[in-house]
Amino acid sequence: MTLTTPAKAPAEESRWRALGVRADIRNLSLLGVLAVLVAVGGLTRPAEFLATSNLQLVLTQASVIGVVTVGMTFVITSGGIDLSVGAIVALASVWATTLATQEFGFAGILFTAVVVGVGCGLVNGVLIAYGGMVPFIATLAMLASARGLALQITDGRTQIVTVDAVLDLGVPDAYVLGIPPLVLVFAAVTAAGWLLLNRTTFGRRTVAVGGNPEAARLAGIDVRRQRLLLYVLSGLCCGIAAFLLVVLAGSGQNTNGNLYELDAIAAAIIGGTLLSGGRGTIVGSVLGVLVFTTITNIFALNNLQSDVQQIAKGAIIVAAVLVQRRSAHDADS
Repeated sequence: MTLTTPAKAPAEESRWRALGVRADIRNLSLLGVLAVLVAVGGLTRPAEFLATSNLQLVLTQASVIGVVTVGMTFVITSGGIDLSVGAIVALASVWATTLATQEFGFAGILFTAVVVGVGCGLVNGVLIAYGGMVPFIATLAMLASARGLALQITDGRTQIVTVDAVLDLGVPDAYVLGIPPLVLVFAAVTAAGWLLLNRTTFGRRTVAVGGNPEAARLAGIDVRRQRLLLYVLSGLCCGIAAFLLVVLAGSGQNTNGNLYELDAIAAAIIGGTLLSGGRGTIVGSVLGVLVFTTITNIFALNNLQSDVQQIAKGAIIVAAVLVQRRSAHDADS
């Protein structure tokens, strides 16, 4: 008796190889865009932009939204969306900086930020996976609720952090070989996210659920449980980002994380994560974050208005979506 290989196997293998090549090309393109932006910054404001302190600032600012984007990448890859990430960051940051929480020191602030983030993600996951709510509606409700609760906790006031162990992480003396601790945390989260998405069963299940939920269910994947875990993961990333933001700002405010949801979604999309689900890339998402953060920095150094900056971001998002549609069309043909 001879074993025969299914006829579709070579075609399927070549298709995945083609997708991998396109991903590499996309990442190289983003690196090219980033190089152009660095050149523009160096030409327009060479003394300020190329200063070590400014480059450290760009990476530090990218770290906060970058951690959120890692979680968002998983959610979008699964075919979902999370509009509440910015509000969760705000709620976690203000809850972690109340006077009662700060009495427990560094550990209390970190623990509270993470638990609040995970708790909000769990609520989102339960409503979507087991409550049957559309992700857009469920996370929009969480956005409104979390923002309202954050405002209620702070009463509109800024909560100053007085715990030295937290504040010390943001000073140059805490840098490791010139690298801010927040950037190291971002790098660790990125590495963990890449391994989880590309080298584990959890990652393969995430892609399967995003590509075809019914086929994933028939293959034995608990789709509802997977979606629940993905929103918990997104909440965890928001909690970590909230702690990083507390370190960076030295305070907690109900306005923290404003528009983070849009920045995270945009970074994931231009990085190559398919908005309809079924494909995601952590490396591309991180490059997308760096592109947007660099644009913001260049505009700030050149005293350009924020509305022009938003127009530029919008144009980049539209271009990225058009490229995605062209890639998807080529893959199907």
